[in-house]
Amino acid sequence: MSDVIDIDPRMSHVADLAKALGFQRIVRFEEGVGRVAIEYRVGPHMCHTNGTIAQGGFVTGWIDQAMGFCVIAATGRTMSPLSLEIKVSFLKSVPPGLVIAEGWVEMLGRKTGFLEGRLLDASGAVLAKGTSTVKLVKLGV
Repeated sequence: MSDVIDIDPRMSHVADLAKALGFQRIVRFEEGVGRVAIEYRVGPHMCHTNGTIAQGGFVTGWIDQAMGFCVIAATGRTMSPLSLEIKVSFLKSVPPGLVIAEGWVEMLGRKTGFLEGRLLDASGAVLAKGTSTVKLVKLGV
């Protein structure tokens, strides 16, 4: 997997979920800043329309995981997000292949965070955008 998932024992449970989502690698993990980019492989088994378009739940999951990791990065691996609300806008169809999910912190308070994210294809075109409101809890709780 990646150093973020493998090194921190509090995050070991994330590895199985990441594999199920087609995780390939963490492209960027800016600790203290709260910006993350994660590469996923979209397989035909994640798609409908004869295996040509990724199902929206996977698209949401990719963006959600990137937004979640940005909280972990921003807080120096001390806090974890619990989703209170998530919204995703699907801008283009997502075909099988590699995609990059980006997440960043818009604002973190003491108990609540506001996050944004997007999904890009290999050429950098935006396929979907998301926002999330999260409750902040100690990592590992």
